[in-house]
Amino acid sequence: MAATPSQMLPLGTPMPSFTLTDVVTGGSFASTALSGKPAVVAFICNHCPYVKHIKRELAAFGRDCAARGVGMVAVSSNDTGTHPQDGPGPMAADAREHGYVFPYLFDEQQFVAKEFRAACTPDFYLFDTAGTLVYRGQFDDSRPGNDKAVTGRDLRAAVDATLAGRAPAPEQRPSIGCNIKWRPGMEPEYYGQIRR
Repeated sequence: MAATPSQMLPLGTPMPSFTLTDVVTGGSFASTALSGKPAVVAFICNHCPYVKHIKRELAAFGRDCAARGVGMVAVSSNDTGTHPQDGPGPMAADAREHGYVFPYLFDEQQFVAKEFRAACTPDFYLFDTAGTLVYRGQFDDSRPGNDKAVTGRDLRAAVDATLAGRAPAPEQRPSIGCNIKWRPGMEPEYYGQIRR
């Protein structure tokens, strides 16, 4: 399996604005819907073993966010020319199968992934009520095959702190996962800096 780390977008970065299609409803979703509340943006996909490893707990985390007034969306940015299983139809089926209550958005042009400097799946970003990045990195330290329980501990702790009006701990560990599958000519400059 590939082992690509997060780029660790600088804390304090404003949330990039975007409008993408929610593959479950077929409607548009704008980032403005996340304004005024803590919000999680997760880059995931269907086929990645690292994402498959956390899907059950990710769905539970999404339900918890909804119950606590935390916004959440997931974004898939993979090239469907090489990975058709990550396209809108399979995405919608995957969202239903796993009980995702958050919008699952298709970043066909890959512009949103580039704005977030997303590098891998899964890759997580938490913004505070002012739309400022306060956490980025791993869900927890569980990985396929390392026998650690999937809990979402790191991201959950960051959400807890944000809801309590505190800054999450500054020691934040990068996520590790499969590299985003870029379309020909779309591979961003920062991608060449990523340790494969």
